[in-house]
Amino acid sequence: MEEHAEQDISPADVAAAAAVSVRALQLAFRRHPDSTPMAQLRRIRLERAHHELRQADPRRETVSRIASRWGFPSHSRFTAHYRAVFGVPPSRTLHT
Repeated sequence: MEEHAEQDISPADVAAAAAVSVRALQLAFRRHPDSTPMAQLRRIRLERAHHELRQADPRRETVSRIASRWGFPSHSRFTAHYRAVFGVPPSRTLHT
């Protein structure tokens, strides 16, 4: 997931890459409370978007474009996930 976070990845893709069944993948994630393969992918993407927001020039980049690049087509959902993880809206990170 780390190596292909920018791609459209499904649980079946992750399972195939790990040479396990989707069910085995789900069971492996059950060992970690409140974690699923897609939640892990979301966390990876949020970290990448956060890094990009910190590095971006706010005169040339937008939160929406960065969010979209990292698989978040909905600006409002990205903002909600981002704020839940980082405690601030992504626009503040971009403009800091």
